Amino acid sequence: MNIAKIVREAREQTRLTALDFAHGIFDDFIELHGDRSFRDDGAVIGGIGWLDNRAVTVIGIQKGKSLQDNLNRNFGQPHPEGYRKALRLMKQAEKFGRPVITFINTAGAYPGIGAEERGQGEAIARNLMEMSDLKVPIIAIIIGEGGSGGALALAVADRVWMLENSIYAVLSPEGFASILWKDGSRAMEAAELMKITSHELLEMEIVDKVIPELGLSSKELMESMKQDLLNELTQLSTLSLDEMLEERYQRFRKY
Repeated sequence: MNIAKIVREAREQTRLTALDFAHGIFDDFIELHGDRSFRDDGAVIGGIGWLDNRAVTVIGIQKGKSLQDNLNRNFGQPHPEGYRKALRLMKQAEKFGRPVITFINTAGAYPGIGAEERGQGEAIARNLMEMSDLKVPIIAIIIGEGGSGGALALAVADRVWMLENSIYAVLSPEGFASILWKDGSRAMEAAELMKITSHELLEMEIVDKVIPELGLSSKELMESMKQDLLNELTQLSTLSLDEMLEERYQRFRKY
């Protein structure tokens, strides 16, 4: 396994984004904006679409495909209002009985002064709490980087999947190396120790499914994911509400 190659792939600017999946998998996706408190955060997208004949709420962390787009999206690092927008849409989904599908690609939540002043930690913590008890099915998919609490704030789900060339970790390999060895240049050595790749995390039962990417076109990947989502939601719909919430609770308790 070439860990450096996987990390590069996960961070590649040309990777499919949350909006690509929202429009490619779901019919008639309509994006909704704002947290109804401060502003709209371009790093978090969300809205309503159709999965065959079923309405679903789609939420994702969006990176840009160009420098200007990344500036508008804050390089995929959400502010607290982004997480509050996501929570607003999740509670709306709960009210109307819509499953929630999240797409995650972030190095982490934005650590700036303004974000901290507006309650970044509280916003993330509230999402963790609310998602743990949300009364509709939740499926979370890591599509690139899954960094720290910034990713986990959208990943407290009944099922957590990863694209084959994605990564999921408590912090970046560079951050890990800087803390452990005071040398960020040893990031790939740190990545080997951290067990951040999809197949390693599947083996440890941190994630439930690895979605193959190799040799698939974008259209083929999305068609495959659409069928997987349909099958998984059908399976989750066989559970009673109490069973679903208990399984979700036990899934995260085992860590």
